[in-house]
Amino acid sequence: MRTLIIIACATFASTAAGADLGTDFPDDPPPRPPTVPYAMPSLDDIPNTPVGKLIRQGRRIVMNTRAQAGRYVGNGLACRNCHLDGGRVPYAAPVVGLTRIFPDYRPRRGDIETLEERLNDCFVRSMNGRPLPSGSREMMSLLAYIEWLSQNVPVGSEVEGRGFQEFAAPSAPDAERGKLLYRTQCAKCHGQDGRGVRIEAGSYAFPPLWGPESFNLGAGMARMSVAAAFIKTNMPIGNGRTLSDQDAYDIAAYFTTRSRPGFAHAGRDWPNGDRPADAR
Repeated sequence: MRTLIIIACATFASTAAGADLGTDFPDDPPPRPPTVPYAMPSLDDIPNTPVGKLIRQGRRIVMNTRAQAGRYVGNGLACRNCHLDGGRVPYAAPVVGLTRIFPDYRPRRGDIETLEERLNDCFVRSMNGRPLPSGSREMMSLLAYIEWLSQNVPVGSEVEGRGFQEFAAPSAPDAERGKLLYRTQCAKCHGQDGRGVRIEAGSYAFPPLWGPESFNLGAGMARMSVAAAFIKTNMPIGNGRTLSDQDAYDIAAYFTTRSRPGFAHAGRDWPNGDRPADAR
């Protein structure tokens, strides 16, 4: 187990340090790796070793990011708000298997991206914060946790349920209809004003969906199609897949267009000219 983590971290660190992997890619995106059934170990099986301590710390960061890595968080979100149950739920951006497919080509970057860089994308965009230093205790803990969850996934494969299950809008999204649906389906948890439900300073029982404490314009969730996919599969919490495709898109059209922090480097995204239509 320890050897796997050391190898993985060394690979990510060497790539992040500037290994030239080239950028000569075809016009079409590279094919996705083969999928394998969703299989992960039980949390009860985390070993009682120094590496196990690192794994547990990684999960604590995912579950309560502000308390565990507050220096790098600029809003009220935690990793678990998008990566449900600590990144263990299919089609809720699971982190299971990620160490088996990174480094990977990322269209938004237009280049090869390491897992460290991908994690820091989340901190800079979704958390509206700043990157974790390479080699920091926080980064090593997150990598250890993801590697441990990925132990049953073959190298070069991805798990079924990776990312979000995106789909096309049946009809043009209607933000006004989405506003009405938000009031009946979402406001109980996220508040009528979308500012979430705060339980203490900097911590939320339910995350803000817009406003200064929410994700910024550079986050994936700021894209309507991504938000709709998350809503359809996972919301309302505990009752996923009860909303229609149109409902999910209409709600997404409403809350993704509310005010939120900007992202200074948005102009650098999708440098190869394949920017999605709903990119903010």
